[in-house]
Amino acid sequence: MNGSAAVTGGPASCRFAHYFVVCGVDTETGLEPDDGAGENFEQSPIRRSFKSKVLVHHPESTDRHPFNKDAINMLCMPRGLSFCTQAERLDPRFHSFTIAFDDGTRSYGFVHTFYEEVTSPQIITAMQTLCQMHHVEHHSSSSPSSSSSSSASSPSTCSMDSLASSLEESDAESLPGAPGCLGCVGTFDPTRDTLYVSKALCLITPLPFLQASQRFLAQLHQAVTSQTAPPLPLESYIHNILYEVPLPPPGRSLRFHGVQGPIVCQRPGPGELPLADYPLGEAFSLLGVENMVKLLTCVLLETQVLLCSQDYQRLMTVAEGITTLLFPFQWQHIYLPIISGPLHHLLHAPVPFLMGIQRKDGAQRSSLHLPHEANLCFVDIDKHCVEYPEDIPQFPDQTELIQELNEVLLRFEHPAQVGLTTKPSASPDSPRLSSLVLEDLMEDRQNGNLGGEELEVLERLQALARRCGGEKGSEGGKTLGLAFEEEEEELKAAKLNVQLREVFATRFTAMFGRYEEFVIHGALDLESWLNNREGTFSFDKGSFLAVQPAAHRNFLSRFLETSMFSSFVDGKVISCWADREPLQQLFDSRLQRGRLHEAKDEDSLSRLYRKNGTLLQSAQAVERRLLKVDHMAIHPHLLDMRIGQGRHHPGYFPKLQADVLEQAQNTNKRSSRVTVSRRSESRKPAAADHSGADNEQRQKHIFLRRNLHQSRLLDPSPQAVTHTHREFVDGLLNECRLKTKRMLMERMEKENVELGHGGASISGLQENTLIYGLCDLLERTWGHGLQMKQGKSALWSHLVHHQAAQGKMEAPAESPGYNGTDQRTFHDGTALLRGSLLQDIRFVQTMSDGLSEVAQARAWIHLALEKKMLSQHLKELLTHQELLRSEILNRNWSTDGHKAFLLLTDFLLFMSPTNRQLYKPHAFLLCEEEREQFLFHLLSLNTVDYLCFTRVFTSICIPYRVVIIPMKKLSIAMATVSPWVCVSGELGDSGVIQIPKNTQEIFFQCKNLGRLSTLQLGVQETTGLLAKCLVDSVMVYNEITGHTYRFPCGRWLGKGVGDGSLERVLVGQLVSPGVEEDAGRWTGTPPELASPSQSVRAVLGSLGSRSRMDSLEVQEDMREAANNLVKHFHKPEQERGNLTVLLCGEGGLVLALEKFLLHGFKSGRLFQRNVFVWDFVEKAVVSMETADQMGDLHGSTLTKGPPCDSLCHYINAINGSPRNIGKEGKFQLFVCLGIRDRLLSQWLPLLAECSLTARTYEDGALLRDRAAVHSLCRILQTLHEFSITLEAALIKGVDL
Repeated sequence: MNGSAAVTGGPASCRFAHYFVVCGVDTETGLEPDDGAGENFEQSPIRRSFKSKVLVHHPESTDRHPFNKDAINMLCMPRGLSFCTQAERLDPRFHSFTIAFDDGTRSYGFVHTFYEEVTSPQIITAMQTLCQMHHVEHHSSSSPSSSSSSSASSPSTCSMDSLASSLEESDAESLPGAPGCLGCVGTFDPTRDTLYVSKALCLITPLPFLQASQRFLAQLHQAVTSQTAPPLPLESYIHNILYEVPLPPPGRSLRFHGVQGPIVCQRPGPGELPLADYPLGEAFSLLGVENMVKLLTCVLLETQVLLCSQDYQRLMTVAEGITTLLFPFQWQHIYLPIISGPLHHLLHAPVPFLMGIQRKDGAQRSSLHLPHEANLCFVDIDKHCVEYPEDIPQFPDQTELIQELNEVLLRFEHPAQVGLTTKPSASPDSPRLSSLVLEDLMEDRQNGNLGGEELEVLERLQALARRCGGEKGSEGGKTLGLAFEEEEEELKAAKLNVQLREVFATRFTAMFGRYEEFVIHGALDLESWLNNREGTFSFDKGSFLAVQPAAHRNFLSRFLETSMFSSFVDGKVISCWADREPLQQLFDSRLQRGRLHEAKDEDSLSRLYRKNGTLLQSAQAVERRLLKVDHMAIHPHLLDMRIGQGRHHPGYFPKLQADVLEQAQNTNKRSSRVTVSRRSESRKPAAADHSGADNEQRQKHIFLRRNLHQSRLLDPSPQAVTHTHREFVDGLLNECRLKTKRMLMERMEKENVELGHGGASISGLQENTLIYGLCDLLERTWGHGLQMKQGKSALWSHLVHHQAAQGKMEAPAESPGYNGTDQRTFHDGTALLRGSLLQDIRFVQTMSDGLSEVAQARAWIHLALEKKMLSQHLKELLTHQELLRSEILNRNWSTDGHKAFLLLTDFLLFMSPTNRQLYKPHAFLLCEEEREQFLFHLLSLNTVDYLCFTRVFTSICIPYRVVIIPMKKLSIAMATVSPWVCVSGELGDSGVIQIPKNTQEIFFQCKNLGRLSTLQLGVQETTGLLAKCLVDSVMVYNEITGHTYRFPCGRWLGKGVGDGSLERVLVGQLVSPGVEEDAGRWTGTPPELASPSQSVRAVLGSLGSRSRMDSLEVQEDMREAANNLVKHFHKPEQERGNLTVLLCGEGGLVLALEKFLLHGFKSGRLFQRNVFVWDFVEKAVVSMETADQMGDLHGSTLTKGPPCDSLCHYINAINGSPRNIGKEGKFQLFVCLGIRDRLLSQWLPLLAECSLTARTYEDGALLRDRAAVHSLCRILQTLHEFSITLEAALIKGVDL
């Protein structure tokens, strides 16, 4: 059924193409050197690059996307004009590019570059003159003076810009198959040579119609080079594609006509993945499946990605291929797959980017100097290798994903190995598209465009091609057979594209299938949400991670912090008040279908990795559209041109007639005759285009996505470059503000949870992720505007040079006999450095020889953050203005001695006023006001405590200092004992360390113990009865992180005093993790501190106060202690605190149970002076054993059984322990073992029913109250469901 729906004169957004552009040499302005292309005057002029110009473009402008002349010219000919002679191959080249607009939309440019003979005498004369001048200079440079001057200006000291620009230089040698001139290479003699110059034909479209645009431009060029004139002037074909070819409707295909044949394009429907015409199979062949998956991981985590290749189209293929795999997410940062010389300043961008740069043939990776590479993913497409940043997590189920991708590629007979490519060949199983040609010719016959005889001839040629398979049977058969093969390969590539993308879409559907359950909708309206967006959370990340597989959390925790995920969640929140974005709407609909499928398939939930079972069906829609075209556009036709216009000159692209191309021909006679042909039975309602061409919703919330003006990035003018870097500076400051605010909010929320307020919202993994983001921010900040490459880590390089400079300045102040008060020695004689910026740098340098520069910088940041010195250290670093504003030479350090020499050399060089600055004027570190605000935001992190260094770097050696603090009045008693200590933490213990007699402190080094928990303090048993001391507390200092741990004691240690203990297990608490520590830390005398243990054990004072203890208070303390244990085990494992503190510390279970057993204790019946609960427990067991032996339980309801046997067994085992831990220590061990083995709730009723209890306790005692004992047992039984693991320090010497 035919219809008439012409698009002539319609809006540009409905057209297939926006602009047609021609770029080349401007004969009026002549030859201008292309400074941005990295001009090298040592090359022959014919090898150099010159500025190109936009010669013509039609139409003049469109409504939504005005024509950007400079940007289009730069992207059409990124290396400028190229010249060659007839001795070199003149093969045309094709590449594409993309332009992003401020509203988030993109346009795509497709460029066909060919060489055209130069006919302008001015250009020929100019080139001849330049060649002659170069010849004279080249011969004169052979003298020694010239040679030395040339070496003095060698590129070893050139800036980053010039070095990066050298990668952009393109000459005939870098072109495929260019052999160079015969005879004298690079010369030009107009008497014997013909000069050619490059010219570019460009088509700009709103959607990535790669195949169709490439065919149209290739046919246009073939018409130019053909000796036979085309059927119509070229203006007719250009006018047709600009004004008369519409965008195919969603879910339909469209055929339009080029100069030499029909061209088909198609567009996915509303329920399909967005249009992606770039061949994904080629991208996988170039890099390999594993590299593509890892590259996608880097893009998802928003690292800086730099692509490098000689071929511009390869850059676009990989860039577009990797971004299409992001569905349903979208890249939110700088996206420039092709950057030319004038845009190399963007390599300094301190933000995530995805950019591509052309590499000169033979250039090595080491010649590419970048300001910072700490978080850079470098992709060498031509060498099929990818360099990843450090610590990139693995994509979830990466092994299974790679296997599934290999299966898809194998199904299409596509090489999965890196670098392998296949020659296009027809697949025997794929439907042939040859019917398209015949079908189109039949329509032309119906429309009167072809006669019957012509059709019969072509039908015979087609049949011959089918029988012969495209062999050399005849000229026509060979050509037609190749055309059929190209069409089949196009279909095969389209189906492969869809199936590869469906594999990744299925993975994201599986990972984020329940994301809607964790979206937080807390605002009443859109305006209030926008006003408070920074202070609220839109996604419950902690809860989402908690339900994910443990193997996926490392990747997901970092991905949840990216801008693309934040934008995705914001779109979901905004959908409450506005229309959903097309990509999100499509993803949500897929989730709904997936849930229905899971409901039917009960086994689907049990499978960890589910392959996409609908790959074949997903490609059928594309196949149907390409096999049976839905619409046909108006054929090109004659325009109202004057006689003589549009003449054909073989080999020369004509000067187009602007008057017929500036607007649509509304009076065209043929527009009412043949317009659009429909082959579908019914037209479905037009759905919203999910490709992004006409989506106006993006403009409403533009701030959610773009922090930079995308259009300004392509402007190389000095004003635009300055403004762009000003935006970078503002963006860094804003990012620092948001990151520090987020870290504070999350950390304070975590501390509230640890205190029992609110619910868990962050895990240790998330905290590490936030700190990793802070490290990345500091690296990008220090790399912004850096003119010389200083290694992969700009921050660490700055720190090392600061260390060298400070060491040089401080050397004269240190005499050979210098031994300041800040210098300490360990028990093995090792010197301890003082606490400062230099100490931290030196310690990180000695941590491990295997740490890279990036890892050392991150270790330093972790250490400074834990010490609460980050802002202060960076301020000290930035105060060194001589270093900040001077140039440090680029060095490759091999040995420590060589490194020290180079550092000293660099220090002397940067003091020279003739050197250039280390940073460019626009660098963030040179913006004083923003720098101060940056440090202020970092200073706010000092309000919370971090253990990031201690818990991340677990294998390093840490120096500790232990100080024993006796009671003030009895401190002289320390002279009579030889104490020993053993410090234990989350990661291990130090072993027994002997403290010399008459010494109260000692230094020692051991492997990182983590957060300290317990300390064993004892004295030697052989020191006699006089060897006793009353210890107030023990202080342990981490000399690297600055943490101070206090272990309260408040009891005697020695024989015949107190409980007679020679060893005590003390539970510690973190006192001061920062620099605001008491001034006595670095003095020779330890600080005098009040004993907190006195307040802790006030209940154990006089016996009279014990009888008056409030029973309700005692029972409440018991419930609180048990409740703290329950909350401990309900936290994520990585977020659980120290269990020993909850058992034995202040407010712990041991102390609460001790209060319970001391309530109502009679003062003078059983014991005389010192009262200990262990005495009662021990005597109660003896009473039970005696009564059992006599067979008389004195009328008690107590019965002999397993609980009684276990109680007696445990008490005897504790008494039989070789450790002399005293009565308090034994009771502590009794409680810990009972709660671990789930026996304590069985033992308490035995003690309550023992006959000794009635004689020992008053009538109102809690132990004699059956209801109170029963309630206590129920409380203890709630702990039976948890597996309790005790520290080795608590149960040492007891084998139970």
